[in-house]
Amino acid sequence: MQIAIYSGSFNPIHLGHQKLAEYLLDKKLADEVWFVVTPFNPLKNVGHPPDEYIRMDMVATAVGDNPRIKVSDVEFTMPVPSYTVDTLKKLTELYPQHRFLLVIGSDNAVIFNQWKDYQQILDAYPVLVYPRKGYDFSTVAAQYPQMQLLDTPFYDISSTQIREMIKKGEDVSAWLHPKVVQFIEEKGVY
Repeated sequence: MQIAIYSGSFNPIHLGHQKLAEYLLDKKLADEVWFVVTPFNPLKNVGHPPDEYIRMDMVATAVGDNPRIKVSDVEFTMPVPSYTVDTLKKLTELYPQHRFLLVIGSDNAVIFNQWKDYQQILDAYPVLVYPRKGYDFSTVAAQYPQMQLLDTPFYDISSTQIREMIKKGEDVSAWLHPKVVQFIEEKGVY
């Protein structure tokens, strides 16, 4: 089975994340999508995100019981900070029957050379890149021709924007699964 690994803080998971996962499945680029909740991203400075278990619960709430979209806590038992190369190796070790591919945004693709052992990732795993506004993929394509740009719509929202909207008391229901909105409100996450 081909598994798309979609790692992130998911702070919070939003409909852009979910629509991208559905796109990968609909276009048959993957048999399953695994959201890998990252406890700490070494390349992002987001202060102190909510506990990784709370974020994992939000992701599980968002994806519901879709059998083709799973939530993974594989990084919860790995050294912090977790590095994608180590996560992919661990998943390959745990699930040798699967083939894994990595899904990243063009914002990460433009700084891919800052990732630990990025060449090992490129050599061992397909990398699919979804477009993000303001990040030119043509420079990435020239540097990493093995990366494949996805022909997806722009999901013009970020978790950072959603957190800011929540802090201002603005309505975020257009960007979050209704059960995630309810989860955030009930748990007082932000």
